[in-house]
Amino acid sequence: MKLFAKGLLLIAVPGAIELALLGAVFGTQQDAAQAARRADASKQVLWQASSLVDPLMREAARVRTGIALGDPSFIDRHAVWIEFSDRLTQLSRAVADNPVQRARVERMREAANSWRLRVADIADALRAGHHPDDLLTAGDALPPQIAIVRSELAQFVADERQLGDARSASSRRTRERQQTTLIVAVVGSMLVWAAAATVFSRNIGTRLAALGANARRFGDRQPLAPPLPGDDEIAALDAVLHQTSERLQRAAREQAVLKAQLEARAADLASANEHLRQQTQDNEMFIYSVSHDLRSPLVNLQGFSRELQVSCDELRANVDAAGLPAGERARMAQVLDGDVSESLQFLRQAVLRAAAIIDALLRVSRAGRVEYRWERVDVNALVARIVDGVRDTAAARDVRIVVHELPPAWADANALEQAFASLIDNALHFLDPARPGRIEIGALDGPVPTSAGRGDSAAETAVNPSRTHVYYVRDNGVGIPAAYLPKLFHAFQRLHGDDARGQGIGLALVRRIVERHGGRVWLESRVGGQAGAPREPADAGAGSTFFMALPEPSSLAA
Repeated sequence: MKLFAKGLLLIAVPGAIELALLGAVFGTQQDAAQAARRADASKQVLWQASSLVDPLMREAARVRTGIALGDPSFIDRHAVWIEFSDRLTQLSRAVADNPVQRARVERMREAANSWRLRVADIADALRAGHHPDDLLTAGDALPPQIAIVRSELAQFVADERQLGDARSASSRRTRERQQTTLIVAVVGSMLVWAAAATVFSRNIGTRLAALGANARRFGDRQPLAPPLPGDDEIAALDAVLHQTSERLQRAAREQAVLKAQLEARAADLASANEHLRQQTQDNEMFIYSVSHDLRSPLVNLQGFSRELQVSCDELRANVDAAGLPAGERARMAQVLDGDVSESLQFLRQAVLRAAAIIDALLRVSRAGRVEYRWERVDVNALVARIVDGVRDTAAARDVRIVVHELPPAWADANALEQAFASLIDNALHFLDPARPGRIEIGALDGPVPTSAGRGDSAAETAVNPSRTHVYYVRDNGVGIPAAYLPKLFHAFQRLHGDDARGQGIGLALVRRIVERHGGRVWLESRVGGQAGAPREPADAGAGSTFFMALPEPSSLAA
């Protein structure tokens, strides 16, 4: 049974009992009121009966006076009879529910009427001049008609007084019964509500207490008591509490498993990071050591090549001065000017190539170890210096460089300048010689584009788009094939082989610098001549765009 139905039943049962008790109280109240009205009616009847005979007695006295004086004027008074008749009528109405008393009233009316006729005869005799002595009654005795009225009235009063006493006693008993009923109603109502409260406390209260205990156990993460029986809201809430507890227990077990797995993964990651740190440190030490160790042999080779060149020049001079036959002199000149000179040239180029590679290794090593000085960098001024440095080269190659407004960055100025210089230099040396070159440097408005990451060499560094500046360097060069993009930002990767200068570490340095700034670098490129590629006025559908996303700290954003 639902709580609403239980509540209605809990109110309805005591209410019905109280209504029954109130009905009994109202019944006794009506009985008491009726008994009181009857007692008051008896008193009113007695009061009216007590003065009923007075007009007749006064009339009898006036009759005696009129007889004694022989004056009928004392006798003929109609007002007395009207007053007496009215009192009889009121008395008859008062006892209309009592036939015996009403009959006495009628007999008193008949006796009074008989006396009235007798008085009229006396008045007529006095007016006729008869002697009044024979009209008087003997002694002071009352006329028989008045005696009848007094006798009936006395009996009427006696009966009415007895009836009034009985009604008063009945009224008292009714009031006592009313008081008793009222007390019983009050006590019964209290007992009924006490019983209802007991039922509530044993049923609803006990269930609520059990639910509260389960809630406390749930809060303290203790096992819950068995589910409550029934189908009311309390049982439903307790069932939900048990279900929630079971889900939390399962979640706790899963959390413990996940925590153990996370700790294991964290330990593996820490071990991998330590291994990577050691490996990186070993690689840097190896690069540094190899670079320094290889410099001495290279210097020696370079010196020996120069000595050999000097020796070859002296030998050629001696051959010319020795006056050898023309055939022998030609063979010696062919050896000295051909094979030996070409070998020395190859040796010098190899030495220069090795020296350049060693310098590149040192630059890559230093890019990971140099201590940055963080500051607010004016990127506009930084890029302007780089563009001024390459302006002559750009003019010689018919290249137009366009620089848009660039927001400031929080970075190391030297490292950021090196990154922009590498990207601009890369754009200059990979333009398409078949058309005028164009290089555009700017910044994106809004968040990082969804295409970010194509050709991205960074390890998915988390960057907050709302606090990130994205710079780009766009050219209309020959473009980069899609197959080459994944390895573009690795060191010593050269797209065009011997046709391009450098050692292929510029983009690797850019990647290293941007990653150390907490950002990432990626590119978008289209190779010229692809079918269906969209065409733009400046680059005829080919070219590359390098992006650098650098995070902006909150202090700079403010």
